[in-house]
Amino acid sequence: MIKLFNHELSGNSYKVRLMLSLLGLEYEVVDIDLKAGEAKSPWLLKMNPLGQIPILMDGDLVISDSHAILVYLARRYGNEDWLPVEAVSMSKVIEWLSISANEIQNGPCTARLYFVFNAKIDLDLAQQRAHEVLKVIDKYLQQQDWLVLNRPTIADIACYPYIGLAPEGGISLEAYPNVVAWINRIKGLTGYIGMPGL
Repeated sequence: MIKLFNHELSGNSYKVRLMLSLLGLEYEVVDIDLKAGEAKSPWLLKMNPLGQIPILMDGDLVISDSHAILVYLARRYGNEDWLPVEAVSMSKVIEWLSISANEIQNGPCTARLYFVFNAKIDLDLAQQRAHEVLKVIDKYLQQQDWLVLNRPTIADIACYPYIGLAPEGGISLEAYPNVVAWINRIKGLTGYIGMPGL
């Protein structure tokens, strides 16, 4: 049985829940109380020394980091539609995982942390970065429906949550109609599940 160590309001945990649902996989959720510091508890640090969630257990296998988990689930339980093995196609998907971990993380994700988790961050800088990456993605999506390969891949699943949750960081999506249309396409996928804010 697959087990997911999770926090309901974590966009990174949600990426994994969404992927599990899109793949039609059964799993058990173990909610972690981040405010109480449970992520830093000794038993969880044994699974991820960084004290971060999500963490996925599949039998004896333990994987942390949302993008690593998406890669694992796509290759183990999905098909090449979600993560192709051909070199160029795979590299295009991985480019977007990097954008998710950098530009999206440092923009809309960080801005949301200020409002949802009372994080002490530079809100103006995070919002500025959010608009910079949203402008790029909106222009990119003028030419295509999905981020890469003309179909949904783990690139879309990795980037979606914190873009969709951008309004929780004080970032309006009204100026980005192509991004909004992409969000609605993701919500239309068979097996889609939401989270608070989405």
